[in-house]
Amino acid sequence: MTQGKVDALLGIVFGDEGKGKVVDVFTPRYDVVARFAGGPNAGHTIIFDGKKFVLRSIPSGIFDKGKLNIIGNGCVIAPDLFMAEAKELEAAGYDLRSRLHISSRAHLILPTHRVLDRAYEAAKGKKAVGTTGKGIGPTYSDKASRTGLRVGDILRDFPKRYAALKARHEQILRDLNYTDYDISSEEQLWMQGVEYMRQFCITDTVTELNRLLAQGKNVLAEGAQGTMLDIDHGTYPFVSSSSTTTGGVCTGLGVSPRSIGEVYGIFKAYSTRVGAGPFPVELFDETSQRIRSIGHEYGAVTGRDRRCGWVDLVALRYAIMINGVTQLIMMKSDVLDGFDTIRACVAYERDGQQTPDMPFDTEGWQPVYRDLPGWQEDLSSMTSEEQFPKTFADYINFLETELQTPITILSVGPDRAQTITRHPNS
Repeated sequence: MTQGKVDALLGIVFGDEGKGKVVDVFTPRYDVVARFAGGPNAGHTIIFDGKKFVLRSIPSGIFDKGKLNIIGNGCVIAPDLFMAEAKELEAAGYDLRSRLHISSRAHLILPTHRVLDRAYEAAKGKKAVGTTGKGIGPTYSDKASRTGLRVGDILRDFPKRYAALKARHEQILRDLNYTDYDISSEEQLWMQGVEYMRQFCITDTVTELNRLLAQGKNVLAEGAQGTMLDIDHGTYPFVSSSSTTTGGVCTGLGVSPRSIGEVYGIFKAYSTRVGAGPFPVELFDETSQRIRSIGHEYGAVTGRDRRCGWVDLVALRYAIMINGVTQLIMMKSDVLDGFDTIRACVAYERDGQQTPDMPFDTEGWQPVYRDLPGWQEDLSSMTSEEQFPKTFADYINFLETELQTPITILSVGPDRAQTITRHPNS
């Protein structure tokens, strides 16, 4: 029997690229959809049949009743938020119990983790990272310091383990002089979430996934955030707390590098970023507001305004390199309809020096732009690349030449039907 493969679907800039929609479109091709990193700070929006869903912890393949969905060991889970998300899907008619498995090795986000998140940000003052406040960072910190609680712990001597970690967090908060908080009602709901999670299949997903691969089953690994938020390779310290790259697929699911097949890199036709941190292509004029308004660039989880700018080829080349991206997927192409000129950042410049490569510290670098003619047609109604205006086709070809990677799928609207497969060699 032929060994199955794990194809990775990754955001390759600062996240918010539209991974949820693409996973939903891709799901019929796969037997399993698995999330390998991140937590409820990552909102994946899916729109179909006039309905909108925002998934935070549950994989985006959950709408296909014939597919297994897995929350992998590299993820972190807040039981109360998981319960709310799952119940919303169940109310919409989706049977989660039969198609969702949770890794016993995934770590739990406690209510006190969220308090710690706020306390740490407050202590940083003007140097705050701009986290979502969901407790993600402190949970991964506990994981690294070997003091965290895992999902499997809810099945054994849990009250004692929970009380010990909560007490540790409370001591840290006292040391930070951060004592003005009350988690009593939040904690009660959190405990209800724990009881709710016990109804799901909590299992060794590492063994399960590798057994399925040995049976010839194919897996789609769904990424969270983006490459430039990776803890090792992103714009540190303004990054997430997990491995968001292809390497994170292996560690976050427990699969061998030899199992990796295609690596799909998702990016927008322009750039966005949420929160603090360097963003060389950021615009501060009416163009930024125009892109934000047309593209509805507001956080799916937090509702925060996303910072907007032109496409950044320096960041994209870097992400393609370290992820081994084999195919590119360009999202929100339609947002740029009607612009007279489209700009693309081809290099960074600082103190009279230019570089096409990602520098160690992107603070203070300015973008070097290449201007291209825009297109004056509505892409959202198009269903094939033969309908593309020449200026849009030229923009795609320019990107492919600069990035040395084929763009095989384009999104021209939020609905799953507004997705066009392209054949670069045609």
